[in-house]
Parts: sequence; structure tokens; C-alpha cells
Amino acid sequence: MDPIVGKLMGLRYKSHPWHGVEIGSEAPEIITCFIEVVPTDTVKYEVDKVSGYLKLDRPQKYSNVVPALYGFIPQTFSGERVAKYCMEKTGMKDIAGDKDPIDICILTEKDITHGDILVRARPIGGFRMIDGNEADDKIIAVLNNDAVYGNYKDILDIPDLVIDRLKHYFLTYKDLPGNKANTEITHTYGIDEAHEVIKRSLEDYHERFNNLENMLSI
Repeated sequence: MDPIVGKLMGLRYKSHPWHGVEIGSEAPEIITCFIEVVPTDTVKYEVDKVSGYLKLDRPQKYSNVVPALYGFIPQTFSGERVAKYCMEKTGMKDIAGDKDPIDICILTEKDITHGDILVRARPIGGFRMIDGNEADDKIIAVLNNDAVYGNYKDILDIPDLVIDRLKHYFLTYKDLPGNKANTEITHTYGIDEAHEVIKRSLEDYHERFNNLENMLSI
């Protein structure tokens, strides 16, 4: 496809937020993220993997709401390499990737009132979360150049109360009345491990979708 034609099509048609958005040349230090849910949302939204549009996933059964911007990192995939890293760090066996893009939670002092947006963020750590037998890492980041959180360099800089709120959300947001989700957080890790998870997820993505670029150019 002619590059000019490709750019014109990009102006007319919405890029798929998982496959059509670049993570950025400064990754994993600074990355572009797609936000699905914000703290004022009382229902959970997520991207429809086929169309790329934001869809209603489910109303929250309890009063817990996400305490930060929540979404995913484009062109990442929780596959074999992410799962292997999880097993290396936990000593667990038979862990698989959850076959989704890597989730990310972004701290900011700004009131951002709706999702379906792109933001630039700096990963500084994460939670090693296991959902059933699947690796479901939650990267923790700060909004790039944020007035309050922008100077945080590692997850250790974040107040314990904020970390506890994030943990509580992720350990309960899939709960249903009478049916507690089978999730656990085995570790809270710092910036180096967050970068490693992102790097491995990029490799997993390129292996899983190695023909996507060629298919899109036909």
C-alpha cells in the first residue's frame, strides 16, 4: 500500500487501539497507553477486540471503582514469554499468559472524566497477578509530566495507602455476589521488572501477530 494512501485512510478510519496505535519510540521508559476506565465510571468498559470500539463489559456489582486511569498497552500480548517470567519469579508451574494486552493503571492528580483516550505514561512498577492459572500483570505507571506524581521514579515512591487501594480493586473487581474471583497478587515489583514484563509482552505480541502488518497492507 502506498504510504500516502495509508495515512489518508488513517484520517478517515479509526485505528484499532490494540493493533493500530504505536507504543512509542521511548518504550518501555515512556509509553503510549489506551484508557478504557476512569475513576468516575460506575460500570466497566473494555475494548472490543474485533472492532476496536469501547464496549460495556459489566456493571460493577459492588461500590468499588478503579482508583486511577485503567487501560492497556497497545501492541503487547500476555503470552509464553510473559508467563515464563511469571513462573521464574513465583516458582509456580503451568502458568499461561491470559492472551490479552498488558493492563496498566496510571496515577495522575488530574480529573480525567472519560476513557477512550490515549495518554503517555511512565511505568514505575506493577503487581504480579495470577487469575486462575493465567499471568495477568498490572503495570503501575504515572502520567508523564504529572504535577504530583510526575517525579515518582519507582513504585516505592508511591504512598502505601495508594498501593493498598489499587490492590484491593484488582483483587475484588471480578467478584460477583456469592462468587469470589480466583485471583491473587503474589508480588509488588519495581520499575526494572515492569520494563521486563513490557519487553517480553512486545515480543509475545510480534510473535502472535507477526502477519498482521502484511495483512493490513493488502
